[in-house]
Amino acid sequence: MTPDSKKSEYSQLIKTEAKRLGFLSCGISKAGFLEEEAPRLESWLNKNHHGEMKYMENHFDKRLNPTLLVDDAKSVISLLLNYYPSESQNSDSYKISKYAYGQDYHFVIKEKLKELLHTIQTEIGEVSGRAFVDSAPVLDKAWAAKSGLGWIGKNSNLLTQQIGSFYFIAELVVDLDLEYDHVTTDHCGTCTACIDACPTEAIVAPYVVDGSKCISYFTIELKENIPLEMKAKMDDWMFGCDVCQDVCPWNRFSKSHSEPLFNPNPELLSFTKKDWEEITEDTFKKVFKNSAVKRTKFEGIQRNIKFIK
Repeated sequence: MTPDSKKSEYSQLIKTEAKRLGFLSCGISKAGFLEEEAPRLESWLNKNHHGEMKYMENHFDKRLNPTLLVDDAKSVISLLLNYYPSESQNSDSYKISKYAYGQDYHFVIKEKLKELLHTIQTEIGEVSGRAFVDSAPVLDKAWAAKSGLGWIGKNSNLLTQQIGSFYFIAELVVDLDLEYDHVTTDHCGTCTACIDACPTEAIVAPYVVDGSKCISYFTIELKENIPLEMKAKMDDWMFGCDVCQDVCPWNRFSKSHSEPLFNPNPELLSFTKKDWEEITEDTFKKVFKNSAVKRTKFEGIQRNIKFIK
């Protein structure tokens, strides 16, 4: 077997296994320095678009080059996992982002990635790799776009024509040469739906989001008080925000996920604003057991509700 046909066979095996594990899609690109992203990231940081997220300033070189994170890295395997729910919250409710309806995605995806790496090692041989789920300095969206899984939209999310943008992105960086996928084209066209709809005008230019103006930032990342000028602009979001995704025309094609661990606690869907305002810490712990919402803690949710009510 020629080296090229081996690469092709291995790549196919990985994609077939990714599908079996429930991933929406899998794309592969050559590990190396992200040249186009470097000036973009530098400019974003210089303009303080990261606000209080000081961790974004760390590991600048590693963010742009996975070969600094994984010894002898050859390939970045990018994966998408759908989280679009079949049901939504009560219409008279403070809102949480759809990605946080079920169990914390970090744990759900990490398990799948471990299994994928185990299969690679079993079927192919000695392969070293490392799994990344939004918790290390890796530019997920840039790698997914480079791997042909979609394009970066004007709201800075990864978009696909088939399924929109309600999915998680994860990577497996491995020391194995594989067959690489090609970048896809941008299909945002002249549409500005996300820019026009953003309640806090956080999309400051097409493809540029000022993270320090984003409702997700205010409700999750910001530990101090939310700026008073945002008082009437929060659109009832108490954890995260989906506005720029909800209005995106490509999300007409979103299909419900089939991952049981992402199914929400029924109370989350039925709670009214009054229920949220009266929530106790015990109920919070029960409703959000193993949920990403725990990141903002009970006090954080209370702060957010007080601010927006």
